[in-house]
Amino acid sequence: MPRTSTFALTNQTLPYVLKLAEKGLDALLEDEALRKGLNTHKGLLTHPGVAEAFGLPYTPPEEVLRR
Repeated sequence: MPRTSTFALTNQTLPYVLKLAEKGLDALLEDEALRKGLNTHKGLLTHPGVAEAFGLPYTPPEEVLRR
């Protein structure tokens, strides 16, 4: 089972890794699924749940990625 689950995880994550390797942070602007995984960037919290949990300000990821 560990081998099968490793292959399953790799098959699901590899496309995202390749996209990030090819396009860098621009991949997050193009792909909402990748963008949803961003929690912090340049010292700002870019995930609303994390910001709320710590009582800190939230900055939308689209805002910080375009700076």
